[in-house]
Amino acid sequence: MKNAPTYEPAAVEARWQRLWEERHVNEPDVDRPRRPFYNLMMFPYPSAEGLHVGNMFAFTGADIYGRFKRLAGYDVFEPIGFDAFGIHSENYALSIGAHPAKLIPQNIATFRRQLRRFGGMFDWRHELSTTDPRYYKWTQWLFLQFFKAGLAFRKRAAVNWCPACKTVLANEQVINGYCERHPDVRVEQRFLEQWFFAITRYAERLLRNLDALDWSESTVAMQRNWIGRSEGAELAFETPGGAVITVFTTRPDTVFGATYMVLAPEHPLVDELTADEQRPVVNAYRREVQTKDIVSRKVGEKTKTGVFLGSYARNPATGEAIPVWIADYVLMEYGTGAIMAVPAHDERDFEFAQQFKLPIVQVVRLEGQALPIVSEEGVLMNSGQFNGLPCRDGAQRRSSTACTTGASRASATGARRSPSSTATAAARWGCPRRISPSSSRSSRISGPTTPG
Repeated sequence: MKNAPTYEPAAVEARWQRLWEERHVNEPDVDRPRRPFYNLMMFPYPSAEGLHVGNMFAFTGADIYGRFKRLAGYDVFEPIGFDAFGIHSENYALSIGAHPAKLIPQNIATFRRQLRRFGGMFDWRHELSTTDPRYYKWTQWLFLQFFKAGLAFRKRAAVNWCPACKTVLANEQVINGYCERHPDVRVEQRFLEQWFFAITRYAERLLRNLDALDWSESTVAMQRNWIGRSEGAELAFETPGGAVITVFTTRPDTVFGATYMVLAPEHPLVDELTADEQRPVVNAYRREVQTKDIVSRKVGEKTKTGVFLGSYARNPATGEAIPVWIADYVLMEYGTGAIMAVPAHDERDFEFAQQFKLPIVQVVRLEGQALPIVSEEGVLMNSGQFNGLPCRDGAQRRSSTACTTGASRASATGARRSPSSTATAAARWGCPRRISPSSSRSSRISGPTTPG
């Protein structure tokens, strides 16, 4: 073993990389491939001085798979580029006192040198940067097509906001209420006018196509949960003043047990339904909720919080007036942003009712089960003409009855946890859009119909 050759990465790897470049090993004929295989991986984001280990971790696995496909006889095209737009690049430039237009090309040069030393199968003939007008004109063109097709629209919605990043965060970027990039900065909730993509128009197709993907079960399950379709019905609760509160529920069979309603604090009807004597406490609570990120509101606290608006709505099944509250555990992004609270058969509603001493009416009987009974296997009780029916049958008949009486706009509908995908983060990370606020309201679009 004393005479065993030593491995010197700087010499060995440089030699082979030079040979690969001379022989055009990583440059397939993309115009006329015999067995094409497109091995795309996430482009690195040059918002700092160099690559980090996370880039190498992701690239290594994808590159190994690309090499495997090439050995199997495929013409593998492995492009590389730099996702270079975004407010994080600007923040980094500000932190060191440099202009982004000068700094980003310098960062890209460093990233390029590191990636070349990495030795991936990248075809450097087709390198791109998202800051190149020749590239982002197509992104702008696509956005205009989405807009003209009604797939891109503006509305106000609650978002996670990081004061340090000065941008919107996805729920996955909020860790225990703090920004993943700034662990000492608490994430705020802001209610902003922003762009959305109407992705739910394609939700059914996305769900069906998951069955044909060669993905791991855990990844497919995550995708199904993200799309998050729920079957149920929309019910209408009228107020004495004529306002109609529409709720989406997956359990229309339990409407006889709805003893109060809860609106998201951001719901557009909150101002209208707030009684004058309740307005100070309602406004104070809404300000308090704005300091919480959306993730913590979803997870919920053991002690429920909320405020009575001072108004009532009519339960369409019982005809009784039930109080209308706001609470942080109800979100605008799910369903209609309002719920009928059935505390005997929903854990969060049960905790809320106990906290504020609201009535609890049992309408499902299941032997051996204590309240709250959330199972759909029980039998209906205290539900008028539906007494004695299994819950599933009662749900179908209740939806049909509500539809014929005008108390429901749909006997069966679907709601998703993400009713549309916000493009606000993309605005902070991606290219500038060729559209003005006046255009977004009146459908007037400026700019060419195709990129020039």
